[in-house]
Amino acid sequence: MQPFTPFTAVVAPVDRANVDTDAIIPKQFLKTIQRTGLGIYLFDEWRYADPGEPGKPAAARLPRPDFILNRAPYRRAGILLARANFGCGSSREHAPWALLDFGIRCIIAPSYADIFFNNCFKNGILPVVVDEATIDDLFCRCDPQAATAPMAATVDLAAQRIELADGTVVHFAVDPFRKQCLLAGQDDIALTLTHAGAIAAYEQRRRVEAPWLFADLAG
Repeated sequence: MQPFTPFTAVVAPVDRANVDTDAIIPKQFLKTIQRTGLGIYLFDEWRYADPGEPGKPAAARLPRPDFILNRAPYRRAGILLARANFGCGSSREHAPWALLDFGIRCIIAPSYADIFFNNCFKNGILPVVVDEATIDDLFCRCDPQAATAPMAATVDLAAQRIELADGTVVHFAVDPFRKQCLLAGQDDIALTLTHAGAIAAYEQRRRVEAPWLFADLAG
């Protein structure tokens, strides 16, 4: 997992509440356990007019020109602006995989489904929670139809702030432990490996204290 450093990216507004994980990445793409290659299927049924299947190249698809991620400059979006209860539905980890593979590093919403929220942190995505009034204001400022719409924002996790291109600053709270893991680029496995020395010492001590636990039963 890459360390979460300050970045500037296009903000893509998805003005829908209760966006479930099947909309984020439909069920037919869950056969793989690879974390890469899912970005082309993100919001598949909203992005394309034809049915999507694993292995079908994007060039052979029929994109819906009105969907936000099919329009410039949102095809390069790194921040997603969403409504309440984002990521509800089934607990598929492929949802944050698809978002991250597309290039989304940060989501801004008033609330999330719990499992999706946790999976974001475990996969290097920052899910920012702000109140409904702030979300409404951000949607107005990021309205794709507005002539002066600020299409980019800078996310600084260390400072816990997001600054839009028009100078608007949004401060957010984040759990200190999760913040540190993102800043260090540590998922659960990497965090465990920071204690590799202590784990090895414990196993060596247990081999002395209880050798029968390590006996070769096959012999």
